[in-house]
Amino acid sequence: MSLPTGAPVAVPGLHDPALDRLGVTLHADGGTLRVWSAHATSMELVLFDTTDLDWAVETLPLTDVGGGVWQVDTPALAPGVRYAVRADGPHGQGHAFNPQTLLIEPYSRGLVSGGYEDWRSVVIDDTYDWQGVGKPDTPWDRTVIYEAHVKGLTKRHPGIPPALHGTYAGLGHPAMIEHLVGLGVTAVELLPVHAFATEPRLLNLGLSNYWGYNSLNFFTPHSPYATADSRMAGPDAIVREFKDMVRALHEAGLEVLLDVVYNHTAEEGFGGPRTSLRGLDNRSYYRQESSGAYIDVTGCGNSVDTSTPAASRLVLDSLRYWANEMQIDGFRFDLAVTLGRDHGHEFDAEHPLLRAIAEDPDLASVKKIAEPWDVGMGGWQTGGFGPGWAEWNDRYRDRVRNFWLSDVDYARRASTSPVGVGGFATRLAGSSNTFSRERGPLAGINFVTAHDGFTLRDLVSYDVKHNLGNGEHNRDGADTNRSFNHGAEGPTDDETILATRRKAMRNLLGTLLLSAGVPMLTAGDEFARTQRGNNNAYCHDSALTWMSWEPAEWQEDLHAHVRRLIALRRENPALRPVHFAHEEQVVPNASVIDWYDEHGEQMSIERWTDPSHRTLQYDARSTPEREHANRILLIVHGNERPIDVTLPALEGVTGYLDLWSSLDERPSTTAHRRTPGETLTLPGTAMRLFRVV
Repeated sequence: MSLPTGAPVAVPGLHDPALDRLGVTLHADGGTLRVWSAHATSMELVLFDTTDLDWAVETLPLTDVGGGVWQVDTPALAPGVRYAVRADGPHGQGHAFNPQTLLIEPYSRGLVSGGYEDWRSVVIDDTYDWQGVGKPDTPWDRTVIYEAHVKGLTKRHPGIPPALHGTYAGLGHPAMIEHLVGLGVTAVELLPVHAFATEPRLLNLGLSNYWGYNSLNFFTPHSPYATADSRMAGPDAIVREFKDMVRALHEAGLEVLLDVVYNHTAEEGFGGPRTSLRGLDNRSYYRQESSGAYIDVTGCGNSVDTSTPAASRLVLDSLRYWANEMQIDGFRFDLAVTLGRDHGHEFDAEHPLLRAIAEDPDLASVKKIAEPWDVGMGGWQTGGFGPGWAEWNDRYRDRVRNFWLSDVDYARRASTSPVGVGGFATRLAGSSNTFSRERGPLAGINFVTAHDGFTLRDLVSYDVKHNLGNGEHNRDGADTNRSFNHGAEGPTDDETILATRRKAMRNLLGTLLLSAGVPMLTAGDEFARTQRGNNNAYCHDSALTWMSWEPAEWQEDLHAHVRRLIALRRENPALRPVHFAHEEQVVPNASVIDWYDEHGEQMSIERWTDPSHRTLQYDARSTPEREHANRILLIVHGNERPIDVTLPALEGVTGYLDLWSSLDERPSTTAHRRTPGETLTLPGTAMRLFRVV
């Protein structure tokens, strides 16, 4: 069970040989357990009966072998064995040793529970036949991410057998794969599947941690997402079910990305559970003041101290395990700024762990996506990560929401928009003001919605959050949503409002899927899923958060738009450049962009910033190396007044072929050819896409 290491990355401390082969390594005559703790004075391995987790059958001391590593060799370690560790050490400020507390071994591949906060590690057999199925290795420019929750996505799907609802097996079922492939997405990004726990506060409210951002252990799949049969068979079967899911998705050409939470753990702040790292070496694993008070830059009670080499190595080894043993294609790092904070707790884009993740040979083909913020000082770092990293582009999200929603709301009240079209155009073309020329547009993960916040439907249906069901008197969740209810808060039977909301959703989706960068679609937005105005539904494991698979006709129409837009993105390389173009030289795999106004004339500087001018024509020409040459024209009209738009008369252009319009309730199947100089009349707020011929 030792981890593959590959060639070492030249990072100080992270690759200290003392940190090799932590956890359980099996061999012919039993196994070796190695656990790191810089401050422990003694440590024990406790072995348990396979059926009675309260019956300790053997206790063995670990030996300090140097470098902070404690080790024991024993023939008792074998697949299926239940075990825990106990550690003793100093009892001064910042320490939390208790020699009676049974602790999860940090590198555990399997876990079983004997009750609340009562866990046993399990030695598992990793043997698995991948049947020759490899990773899809989808290029970034062809990637379309689908963010989903294992349970929420599959719980109600009518084509999945009930016994598989809400499970890894359900996600790997042909009915689920048919939907994903039919939609056209290329990667499924799963909300946390590392073993996690519900906070005591939520349990007292009768709620649960549904999203899973509360990790117990960084190596073990969350067992409640496995089928009842797998849970009954034990941790080996749970791991096999997870691998079966990955293999099935890979066979269909779909990548599997994991949302990983390494920035904090389920041990919370002082007074919280002591289940693993806190009991092994609280002082080393968590960021603290000299007094022992936690430095909390995550908002979750504790922050993993990745300035400690062993803590960074734990993260790196976990990533290697999931990327190689579990065949995961990529990771989205929750609150990634926390991982890049140094010994002084300041963010450093060249932090040893961040560079190791980007450069480690075992992670070479893996997609790395940062959530580029945390709640500490200097925590907002969008655009600040280094080569090898992509980032969630919150600035894209905010600008696109403003353009189509809050700016329109403002214009209704003030008779003019607050800003012009320039900022929106920058985001549409790849956010060159956020990501360097060297990193290019694919460094940005574009999104309009995510698990955290309003769904797409709620974004166009609510002005304010409605989170009373979360038990915090509506204090939790973001107050600034840049949403617009279009005239009524929540449900309405006013058909004018409903039609305007539907068009707003089409404009938002059209922008997302036609922008340069990597798009991320939130599961359910293709069917306009609602959470009834709750913008922080992390604690609801119920029909509120489960995806409905009984769409109305208008929801089927929206689904058809999403399929069409993703197909158009795939078919038109000009929409997905790899690099930013250069004014003075031809850059391969870029898109050369020109901008025109509603008269078909080149945009003037004054028009970019004029709040009364919210219409542009986006002309993008690809410079391909391997694909066919391609050119598109996208018309964007961002206010509610009708307008006449003249298609530009350009050298060498003979026509414009209709591809998509946000004005259609259902995508048109008729492709009209328009002539240069032809005038089109657009009602308020609209998008039109053409292929230039």
